[in-house]
Amino acid sequence: MSEILRLGRLELRVLDLEESVKYYTNVIGLEVTGREENRVYLKAWDEYDHHSIILQKSDTAGMDHMAFKVKDIYELEKLEYKIEQFGCKLSRISKGARLAEGEAVRFQLPTGHHMELYTEIEQVGTKTGNLNPDPWPDGLKGIAPHRLDHALLTGDDLKTATRFFTEVLGFRQTEKIVTVDGEDLVGSFMSVTNKGHDLAFVKGPDAKFHHAGFYVDNWYEVLKAADILTKNNVQAEVTPTRHGITRGLTVYFFDPSGNRNEAYTSGYMSYADFPTITWTEDKIGTGIFYHRRELIESFSKALT
Repeated sequence: MSEILRLGRLELRVLDLEESVKYYTNVIGLEVTGREENRVYLKAWDEYDHHSIILQKSDTAGMDHMAFKVKDIYELEKLEYKIEQFGCKLSRISKGARLAEGEAVRFQLPTGHHMELYTEIEQVGTKTGNLNPDPWPDGLKGIAPHRLDHALLTGDDLKTATRFFTEVLGFRQTEKIVTVDGEDLVGSFMSVTNKGHDLAFVKGPDAKFHHAGFYVDNWYEVLKAADILTKNNVQAEVTPTRHGITRGLTVYFFDPSGNRNEAYTSGYMSYADFPTITWTEDKIGTGIFYHRRELIESFSKALT
């Protein structure tokens, strides 16, 4: 059993900081909780922690890092030792290096991505509160997701990446995509909670970011998200559909810097004793886009 609680945050590199802030507040519907010279911090309305998204002004788009929240400092130190033993490059981020955050352990994955584990972050609460709360607060904007739900990354050596997350960090592989002969792994979906996935990898170039998934209530909210995209002249990459993998309901689109976003809902709950579901590469189109049963070119090539 892992002592990692959940996905905590993504820090995304963006080209135009103010344009990106407008997009993530007005279209996605996140709330700004803090600013520094080259960073803006945001959260979804149903999240208690100070932020789940950091926008970092940069010359290139993509992901600076993703981070998972750990139970306590003792478990953080245990995981730090296990990560080092696995052979990952590792460093410490000091308390206060970013707004509202405590100390973090930063390391590089076998796929080249940077990840952090932490236990301390300021809790700012929600507008509904936690005493006799209403189902949602007034004044929501845009798509208004409940939370940052998951991320999909690309890399070459998915077997080693999967082994790292399952053996070192205590994730479970909920689903996988293999070549038809079963010899190679081309997709790996992993969970540290009881969701279908908290993190996934698909075969591709190392250190690239595919998308950030934001959780909405239901199928109608996915359709509404597509309407909001059109109303704001944001091109949907794929109109609302279903995944075969995770059974989630989805619409994909891009932020002003080209970072892919997803409004996502539904899907199954995965428990610790469930077997890993296997898809073969010849059915990957159905696995990703269940209705159209084929991939579109941008899905594997539009990476940041």
